[in-house]
This record gives sequence, structure tokens and C-alpha cells, in this order.
Amino acid sequence: MQKFFFEIRSRGFFLLVIAFLIITWLVYAEVTEQFDKSSMLYFQSAAGNTSLDHLMWIFTEIGGIIPIMIFCFVMFVWRKTRRMGLILLLAVLVGTVASGYLKDYVVERPRSDLEYLGSELPIELESDTTVLGGKGSFPSGHVARASALAFVLGYALSERFPRGWVLLWIFPGCMALSRIYLLQHYPMDVIGGILFGIIIAGILASKLKLPQYLNKSET
Repeated sequence: MQKFFFEIRSRGFFLLVIAFLIITWLVYAEVTEQFDKSSMLYFQSAAGNTSLDHLMWIFTEIGGIIPIMIFCFVMFVWRKTRRMGLILLLAVLVGTVASGYLKDYVVERPRSDLEYLGSELPIELESDTTVLGGKGSFPSGHVARASALAFVLGYALSERFPRGWVLLWIFPGCMALSRIYLLQHYPMDVIGGILFGIIIAGILASKLKLPQYLNKSET
């Protein structure tokens, strides 16, 4: 199980942080601007299939802070998963606020101004919750929350399901795709969101001793 977990002082965690910092700099320096904008133009033209449009909308709504917080709170209330629930609650809150700060006060990348041309959606698209009132783009808060969720749950299940836990990463993958498809984020925003979510969840899981807790519960 320990092979899956990024210890804060490990080489894997260090490389993860370095990768995030490099991507952040590339976005800040507008090195990826042409790639991001051409990708968004492609997705703008690809929209229009009603079933696919609504599926992408469902995924992006699930990644909002309220549905994720409800799931984490249920895990926190249930005694057997209380420690994981606490870590997930903190990861979601810290990730949301920290990503909002990065978006609005550090990277300050404006969101795409392209108009969504797909099918009419049941309700208006939800933007990232920043609590800071800004409208920055990098990194994606939806994807950061989904990645933190997949990381903690995947770690907890990696011993019992050595291969099955990988399937949990379908969720942040679909979340990332939905945010791009609906023109809410650039590709680099969601890549940054994945890395940022893992980093936040990894730090909290280590500080709150999730590995020791899980090992103890198995004995």
C-alpha cells in the first residue's frame, strides 16, 4: 500500500510539486496559450450532441462544492470512514480556497470568452467556487476536488483492490473533460487541477496519519 502513497519527503511527491510549478509557470508566461485556445475552438465546434452535452453537464455539476461536500460529510459521519471523511472535507475546503487564491491573485488567467454552442442545458453552468469573488481560470477547482477525492479513496482501497482503485480516476478524468467540453476551462487548467488536488490531499493524508489509521483498522 505504501507504494501508492506519496510521502511528503519522497521523490515522487517532490516531482509532483515540481511538475505543478512548471505548469503554473508555463500558464503564467502564456507559453501554452496557443495550444489552449486552439483546443477550446475544437471543443466549441464539437458540441451539439444532446446526450453528450447533458452527460458533460452532469459531470461538471457533480464536481461542484455542494455535492462533493455532502459526500465527504456522509463519510465523516459514518464511524468506519470518519478519518477519511475528515481528510476529504479538509482537502475539499483547502483545495477550493487555495485554488481560488491561485486563480485570482497569482496566475490571474482570465477564463475563455468563447460562447458555448451546444444543446440547451437544464440549468446554467456552475463556475468554480472561489469564495474570493474572482473569475480566474488556473487551476480548475472542480478537477482539484475530484482528484483529491480519487486520491484518498484510491489509497484507502489500494490494498483490497490492487488494480481496481485505478478505476476511481475515471471520475476526475471525466470531470476534466467536462470542464473543457463546456468551455469552462482550458486543458492546462484541468491538468493543473489534477496535480494540485493530489498535492493537497497527499499533504493532509500524511499529516493526519491516514496510512497508520488504515493499517490499524486492518489488524
